[in-house]
Amino acid sequence: MTVFESLNETTDKATDTAERYYKTSKTYFKLKVFQQLTLTLSFIVKFAIIGGLVAFALIFMSIAGAMAIGEELESLPLGYLIVGLVYLVLSFILYFLKGKINTKIIQSVSNKFFDE
Repeated sequence: MTVFESLNETTDKATDTAERYYKTSKTYFKLKVFQQLTLTLSFIVKFAIIGGLVAFALIFMSIAGAMAIGEELESLPLGYLIVGLVYLVLSFILYFLKGKINTKIIQSVSNKFFDE
């Protein structure tokens, strides 16, 4: 075997190995993208369903609580005002904690995204 034949054979082997590596990497990235898309879609659907049900429950509980407070204070508008103020205070608290909430979300998503 001459040097050129040996070099040609080695080049062919390297090309075949590179092509297999490319195809395997491409398949892996397709599967990784599919996994991330399904996890994201699953999270969004679960969040929408659970969030919607919790929102309905919270609305009805807020109305019932406002009516109970209003009857106790003998002023229904005052009961609704107190419940509204409670939500306003909770909103301010969440606003000031938004940095910590963002950090937790980013950590959670990055753990799922970069989990290999």
